[in-house]
Amino acid sequence: MPDGKPAGVRCVQLGDDLRCRIFGRPERPACCSGLQPAADMCGASRDDALAWLTRLEAATRPS
Repeated sequence: MPDGKPAGVRCVQLGDDLRCRIFGRPERPACCSGLQPAADMCGASRDDALAWLTRLEAATRPS
């Protein structure tokens, strides 16, 4: 996504399994590779982590 990924838009690199197709590769955007997991972000499960990311998307969506 050369112009960045707007909030609320699915990343073109996100696979059906919800994994990044370019994880660990140099073309992965800095905003993604700089996102460091932490206990408050990951929670106790995948569902907790996805809920956190959903809240982050909502908080950064332009009004």
